[in-house]
Amino acid sequence: MIETIVFDVGETITRDDRYWATWADWLAVPRHTLSALVGAVVAQGQDNAEALRLARPGIDIAAEYRAREAAGRGEHLDESDLYDDVRSTLAALQNLGVRVIVAGNQTARAAKLLRNLALPADLVVTSGEWGVAKPQPSFFQRVLEVAQAAPGQTLYVGDHPANDVFPAKAAGLRAAHIRRGPWGHLWADSDEVVAAADWRIDSLAELANIIRG
Repeated sequence: MIETIVFDVGETITRDDRYWATWADWLAVPRHTLSALVGAVVAQGQDNAEALRLARPGIDIAAEYRAREAAGRGEHLDESDLYDDVRSTLAALQNLGVRVIVAGNQTARAAKLLRNLALPADLVVTSGEWGVAKPQPSFFQRVLEVAQAAPGQTLYVGDHPANDVFPAKAAGLRAAHIRRGPWGHLWADSDEVVAAADWRIDSLAELANIIRG
């Protein structure tokens, strides 16, 4: 029985459209160019940040983050960034008695922005606050600490096989892979994901039926 469900953020809870569009504008490259570069690095199994390094070789990403914040062009999240099934699904899961947690690889500022959205969740936390990021095993140990449930009764939901599905399973959690965003679509039917994921879903709305059995 699943007692706690933990959600990844980017391309699980939120769309990454704004994120990449604002980076393209900041780097003064066409938005479709950066989107194409993101697709290229995804197809090669690389981290999305490599797209920024391709767009501007030698970039210091951390320094650029700080410069964007100083210029008033830093991270932003609002209701339009949420996928349509997020609020209804999280609320439905809570009504079913499930502990709902949002925990992904985002900055501490992103955590504040997410909490400002007042999601139907028991906890919202990010790697920037924890000081450890996926796919490190210690991230999933922190997940288990806040889950307040046994590993086999904790489900991690995400789009990224290497960051979400595989390390969650290695930590003993259950895993659901969502076909959403470039990672989710590209790897949804790979033999590795099919073998590892306990569930493969196209919408978060499917989770309530999973809980009901």
